[in-house]
Formats: sequence, structure tokens, C-alpha cells
Amino acid sequence: MEDARALDRSLSPRDLVVYGLLFIGPMAPVGVYGVLDAKSVGAVAAVYAVATVAMGFTAWSYAQMSREVPHAGSVFAYASAGLGRPAGFLAGWLAMLDYLLIPSVAYLFCGIALHSLVPSVPSWVFTVIAFAVTTAFNLAGARVAARVGFVVIVVEIVLLVVFVAASLVVLAVDGPARPWDSPFLGTGGSSLTLVMGAVSVAVLSYLGFDAIASFAEESTGDSRQVGRAVLFCLGLAGLLFVVQTYLAGLLMPVTPQELAEHPADQGTAFYTMTDSAVGPWLSKAFSIVKGVGPAFSAMTAVAAASRLLYGMARDRGLPSALAGVAPRSRVPRTALLTTAGLTLVVSVWAARRDDGLDLLVSVVDMGALAAFTMLHASVVGYFVVRRGSRAWLPHLVVPVLGAAVAIWIIVLAGTLAKVAGAVWLAIGLVLALANRRRERRAAG
Repeated sequence: MEDARALDRSLSPRDLVVYGLLFIGPMAPVGVYGVLDAKSVGAVAAVYAVATVAMGFTAWSYAQMSREVPHAGSVFAYASAGLGRPAGFLAGWLAMLDYLLIPSVAYLFCGIALHSLVPSVPSWVFTVIAFAVTTAFNLAGARVAARVGFVVIVVEIVLLVVFVAASLVVLAVDGPARPWDSPFLGTGGSSLTLVMGAVSVAVLSYLGFDAIASFAEESTGDSRQVGRAVLFCLGLAGLLFVVQTYLAGLLMPVTPQELAEHPADQGTAFYTMTDSAVGPWLSKAFSIVKGVGPAFSAMTAVAAASRLLYGMARDRGLPSALAGVAPRSRVPRTALLTTAGLTLVVSVWAARRDDGLDLLVSVVDMGALAAFTMLHASVVGYFVVRRGSRAWLPHLVVPVLGAAVAIWIIVLAGTLAKVAGAVWLAIGLVLALANRRRERRAAG
């Protein structure tokens, strides 16, 4: 007899990778290119190469745990298995901060971008429209959302291919605006310290590949399929990031020093480069795709968050109503609608504030980085402490390095982000204690 609360196993390896790429966004460097160019003095391709390796530690830990604990809820399930249920609840709670705010930021980006193209329509209206469309796809089922997402990913990658081809033509005809090795070595003032400082910003472009692990119970393959998809998604994203930033670095008409002196120009630096080197048509195409793409990143984030709530509710960490599954689509409908509703409220609130985007972006990464730290601790706890593994490299060295990277980025974060993370953690601790007392009363 089919479990009424079981999810539908309908996602192929391609679907899993699509979800991960949608969350990350193949063109994620476009928005932060100018910031990284100024910080690294032109060595943006090197920044993304190092960032890919840094995030590879986290991808590896996800692959290790998803193979052993193939359950919805990802880091919640992993920390529960490796560190115990109270730690699992805290890990899931911390990840929830990331999963709930990232779609709000993405919807807000979408609204702002489309408002810039159609100024007569307020940004919050576009935000609500994007929310309604993508929520409908999520409710239709994981397979439907993945198919729609695949189309979006194809469009973004085709645009990147056009950019690469156009850039190669320009380089062949006119030559580079900067030295050929500058995207890796900088333009004369870069250093390892500056590159590593920029890496702390660049790794934020990768947040979202871990969402693949949230769909472990909807994968059509064995327990290794999710881990392979996580590693492949990160590697593919890293390759796309390095290639596009290398070409952008060669064609960039403005020096890193000029960008550093004019911070207001950093956000549009990539568009300035495409407009100058290739033509306004490509810059406009990037603007349109970057306006629509975030809505589908939000779609993936909301879907991943709903699986996290579903997993925690099924394990009695949250109200049991969140563990309900729609009979036809086999999605956690109550958790999905709850997540979507919270996202909509935050998105519209932020869209109606002048500082809304800054407030969201300043805290959105703390949950993910804190959850990554607990993920790495889970690997050590599960394999080394509980199972006595002597495979020191995959089960001790890699997770310790991964935790060090996450903690390092947390230390570099702004004060507001740290305060928000601390408040969220404190609320989670109170809820964890309440759950523990409730369980003891039930058992006693």
C-alpha cells in the first residue's frame, strides 16, 4: 500500500542538476562582477576558480551524507544522523533562514529588474506575478517544475554561449582590453590576500546547489544519485563562472581601480562591458534574462524549503500538518504553501522599502553558512565518531576544511548579518528545548 505521506519519485539526474543550477543561476557572476573586479584588482576568474574549490568541500560532504541518509530535509536529516536530533533540528532551523530569505531576494531582484524595463508598473506588482506563476508550477509537481526549469536553464546557457562566441570574435578582431593573463593574475596590483578576500563574496554565488539534497526522496535513482548531482552541478557552475568572468575580464573597458573609486558603477559593470565590447543588444538580452531568471531560482528555493519543513514535521520537529502530501501531485502542499506565503510577505514588504534589498541580502547567507558548518560536523560525527571510520581524508580532513571555509566567511560577514543569525539561532534553541521537553513528557 502506498504511503499517503510519501513523495513522488519522479526526478531524474538531469532534473536534480536543473534544480541546482536554477537555484544558483548560470549567470550569477553578472550582478557581482564589478564588486569582485574591484576587490581582486582584475583577477575575477582566479577568484571563481578558488571559490569553486572552496565550495567543493561542502559539495563533498553533501555527497557523503546523501548516500547514507537519503531523506528529504537534507542538512536536518544529516545532522540528526550524525549529531543527534536536537542538533538536527538546529541545523534545519538555520538552513530555513537561508531557504526562506533566498526566494524573497530572488523575487525582489525579478521585480526590480522588470520594473526597470517597464517603469510604469511598480516592482512589487512584478514580484507578485512572478510569485503566482512559479508557485503554480511548484504545486503542479516536482517533475513539472523541473521541466519548466530546464527550459529556463537552456535559455540562460544559450545566452552564455552567444556571449562566449561574440567575445571570441571581438578578441580575434580587436584584441583584449586587458592582458590575456589578467583575469587570473590581476592587472598589476592583485595579490593572494586580495583574491581570498574576494572569494568570501564569490562563494555566495554558489549558494543553492545544496538544494539538490532536499529532493533525495524524489530521486528515481539509488542513494548515490543525489551526491553525484550535487558534485556535477557545482563543477558545471564553476566552469561557467570561470569562463564568463575570464572573457569579461579581457573585454572590460574600465580598470579595477576606476571601479574601486566609483562603487556605484560596480553593479552594472558587466552590462557596461557587453554594451561596449559587443553591443547594446546583448546587454539588453542579459537584462531581460536576469530579470526573469531569479523568479525560477525562487521557485526552486521555495520547493527546497518546503521539503525541509516536510522532513522536520515528519520527524515531529514542527507541526505535523506540514508533513501532509497532496494526493495527486505528491508534493508537500501544506509546507509548500506555508513557505510560499512567508516568502510573498517578505518579498512585498522588502519591495515597498527603499532599503529592503540591502536588509535581505545582509542576512540571507548566514543560515546557509551556519548549516554548512553543521553539515561538516555531521560527517565527522556520523562516520568517524559513530562508525569508527579510518578514512581520514573524506570523513575528517575534507569536512574540517569545509567547516573552516564556512566559519571564515561568517567571520567576514557584516554586523547586521551576524546579529540576525544570532537572533535566529536563539529562537531555534528555544524551540529545540521546547521540543525536547514535549518528547520527555510524551515518553514519561
